[in-house]
Amino acid sequence: GMWTHGRHAMVLPTWAPYTPVSTLLPIVHTQRFPFFGRACTVRRNASSEAAPQTLIKHIYAKGAGVVDNHVTIKGWVRTARMQKTTSFIAVSDGSHITPLQIVGPASLAKGVTTGCSIKAQGKLVNSPGGRQQIELAADSIQVIGTCDPETYPLAKKFHSAEHLRDIIHLRPRTNTFGAMARVRHAAASAIRGFFDMNDFVEIHTPVLTSSDCEGAGEAFRVVCDHTSTDSNANDNNSNNSNPKVNSFFGSEVFLTVSGQLQAEMMACALSKVYTFGPTFRADQSNTRNHLAEFWMIEPEMAHADLRENAETAQNMVQHVIKQVLERCPADMEFFEKRVDPQVTQRLQRALAGPFETITYSQAVALLLKPHPAGQESFEFPVSWGADLHKEHERYLVDAVFDGRPVFVVDYPQSLKPFYMKLNDKDDSNNNNNNNNNNNNNEHRRGPNGEPTVQAMDLLVPTIGELIGGSVREERYDVLKQRMATLGMSEADYGWYLDLRKYGTVPHAGYGLGFERLVQFLTGINNIRDAIPIPRAPGSCPF
Repeated sequence: GMWTHGRHAMVLPTWAPYTPVSTLLPIVHTQRFPFFGRACTVRRNASSEAAPQTLIKHIYAKGAGVVDNHVTIKGWVRTARMQKTTSFIAVSDGSHITPLQIVGPASLAKGVTTGCSIKAQGKLVNSPGGRQQIELAADSIQVIGTCDPETYPLAKKFHSAEHLRDIIHLRPRTNTFGAMARVRHAAASAIRGFFDMNDFVEIHTPVLTSSDCEGAGEAFRVVCDHTSTDSNANDNNSNNSNPKVNSFFGSEVFLTVSGQLQAEMMACALSKVYTFGPTFRADQSNTRNHLAEFWMIEPEMAHADLRENAETAQNMVQHVIKQVLERCPADMEFFEKRVDPQVTQRLQRALAGPFETITYSQAVALLLKPHPAGQESFEFPVSWGADLHKEHERYLVDAVFDGRPVFVVDYPQSLKPFYMKLNDKDDSNNNNNNNNNNNNNEHRRGPNGEPTVQAMDLLVPTIGELIGGSVREERYDVLKQRMATLGMSEADYGWYLDLRKYGTVPHAGYGLGFERLVQFLTGINNIRDAIPIPRAPGSCPF
């Protein structure tokens, strides 16, 4: 039910209408509420009388302002050092990279070992030691969960990234992966904040799909377990001899490789949308650059051209960098000291100004120039019409543009998916060599008139391609012809053509691989260390 006082309303629980109120709220407590203007009697549960937990990050944020405050700390012991009369315990609760030192009589620390979880209460005091500013002078220490230090895999020593991938369930307790998780959270919050500030609507596209957006044949096929389906479902599909057809859905179904196509249908009604969700690729690769499951951010914008698409991507990346540097200074200091000494410098360079822009043809010409002395030649040969490999992308960013992010636009049509907008044949007459222009009439074709599309890839240091995007083909006849050329079924993609048949509009979008962004922000070398629980060929624990 509900009762009100003036403009204020309180909803009372309806899930247990016959439970006596006295058993739900047994403790009487007097408290003054501003909107009542007088003291009122309130009943509280006994457990609420316990002192609330104080997060370590709030203690460090307030510094000397919290000295003499009595607090309760809960967390996991990083180290425990026992002297004859005094114990020194470093505790982390995951909110900050620096543990809080707890000092108290040795008698309070019985049973405290590395790895165990504890609850400590006491007063915050200035630390006489030089390694920390504040410490907790403990009045009580309670062991919540014990830990055998002899078998605990995270003893205080160096652990390689390879070893930590074997104990993924425990590696969040290490500095590197705790910091990664906090930076990842800050980046995700910044992305959603950016799109919210710019009037985008977040949508949730399906994980199960019958569309192969990229057309690369690397999708996971979903097969229904016939033993778990009812007899009617099996009967209805008993005449279907195609083993690829999912008996549950009645058609081929895949785990999504991208939410773009579904995002387009929403953008053609809501104007500006974005997705932020998991995607999957059945790529048989065990390199440090590949995951089978990863997260993608995919905005779609109606009435947008390639320039607006690139501007949105640049503004989003710069916004995320600013937010991470502002919200995670201690974590970023750790990454600079322990993971990559150049990471902050690279991020600051990305904030210094507009990103560079070159065409694919210009990129090929730059890659074909003689390399500086001492520069190794490429493993993969360069030619117009060949895809740019990671070594090419990194060379462009690091050697040619001195570590500044760069957009490469106007790729050969043969390299890109069916949905990218074809450049008109006469666009080449209006080109010029200004690196920063990518207006609609300034697209290039190949040296022999090969068709190109209005695509863009954002290349950044150490990563290579961070973002891939394009203007989508909004012309019905052109898109239909392209699909026919590629042998795509109009029956399967008729709905996609309908978006061009009924009120078509120019629109554009891009995809950002979130784990690659986390790598760029932190300097982490292996993409499997940029996600809490990685999925890769031969590895799907938990």
